[in-house]
Amino acid sequence: MKKITHQLALLTLSAACLGVHAAPVSPAKQALVDQVLKLWNIDSIGQSMLQVPVADAVQQARAMLQGRAAPEKRDAAMNDIVGEAKQFMNEATPITRASADRLIPTTIAPMLAERYTEDELKQLIAILESPVKKKFEAMVPEMQKTLGEGVAADTRPVIDPKLQGLKEKIGLRLRAAVTP
Repeated sequence: MKKITHQLALLTLSAACLGVHAAPVSPAKQALVDQVLKLWNIDSIGQSMLQVPVADAVQQARAMLQGRAAPEKRDAAMNDIVGEAKQFMNEATPITRASADRLIPTTIAPMLAERYTEDELKQLIAILESPVKKKFEAMVPEMQKTLGEGVAADTRPVIDPKLQGLKEKIGLRLRAAVTP
C-alpha cells in the first residue's frame, strides 16, 4: 500500500511538472497496472534496443574481416569482438534497465491507467499469465531459428552468388576510394 501511495504521489508530481493533470487512479486500479507491468517485463526494452546496434556492429566487423584477414587471425579477432560485444551488453543492460525502471511509473503506468478500465486490466493480466502464451513465447526462439535455417537453406543458391557479387562490388568501391 505504501508503494502504491508513493507511486501515486510520483505520478501526480510528474504530471504537475509536465503541466498535465492526470485523473487520480484508485489504489485497486494502480495495483492492476503494477501487475500488468510486472508480467509484461517492459523494463527489458533497453536491452532489446541495444541488441540491434551491437549485433550490427559485430556483423559489420565480420564482413570487414572476411577475405581481408587470414582465417586464424579473422577467427581470433571475431572471438575478441564478440567478447567485447558481450561485455558491452553486460555493462549497458543494467543502465538501460535502471532508466526504464525509473521512467515506467511516470510514462507507461499512467498510459495504462488512463486507457484501460479495471476490467480490461484484469483481462490483460489473464492473457499475460496464460500458460498457452508462456508456452508459445518459449517456442519463439526455436521457431525463429528453424525458420531462419530453412530460409537460409532455401535461398542459399540464389542469394549467395548475389551476396558475393555485392561484396565484390563493395570491395572494388573501397579499393577505388582508397587508391590515390
